[in-house]
Amino acid sequence: MRHGKKFNHLSRKSAHRRAMLSNMATSLIMHKRITTTLAKAKALRVYIEPLITRSKDDSTHSRRVVFSYLQSKEAVTELFRDISVKVAERPGGYTRIIKLGTRLGDNAEMAMIELVDFNLNLLGTKEPAKAKTRRGRRVTGKKGEEAVVASAGEVKTGKSKAKKEAESAAPAPAPAPEEIAEEIPEAIEESGPVAEAEEPGAVEPEPEEETKK
Repeated sequence: MRHGKKFNHLSRKSAHRRAMLSNMATSLIMHKRITTTLAKAKALRVYIEPLITRSKDDSTHSRRVVFSYLQSKEAVTELFRDISVKVAERPGGYTRIIKLGTRLGDNAEMAMIELVDFNLNLLGTKEPAKAKTRRGRRVTGKKGEEAVVASAGEVKTGKSKAKKEAESAAPAPAPAPEEIAEEIPEAIEESGPVAEAEEPGAVEPEPEEETKK
């Protein structure tokens, strides 16, 4: 029987229920999205949305009230520093519950509860991906033509430099036979008379022995 039960007790005593909701609220603030049962998600929404509304007034009193519920300095700082800025213009409805089906085992209804202003996929504010560049990509338009002309000039200057270096490193060309024939008589005249070549088989005369005194 109901007996005037106005909210879901979640099969727990009051102290256990408050501690569980406090831990779940802290996890939701820190991670922006958690998965739990549908009954707990609905109870958490009622628990955390008044705290998010209070975070819009950043005062010492508000921080102390929120801390009495969350019991976590990190969660309070995250709530007042980041979340309150994003929900400043939203009049309510800070969370969203998405059903995930039933759980294997006890067949409990599962759900995901998340902060509405931190779902980048639904908001469409996903960061643009960095453009990937690859070699050989065609570029169209005026800028593309200027880039092609500049690259062609660089290639041309590179080829001319390589050609000059190859010419300087290459050996001098061999003289033609006519030039060699003209240079030989001049060399002979400068060097003087050439000794006659000895006939083959000629025997050199032996030197005469000195007469003994």
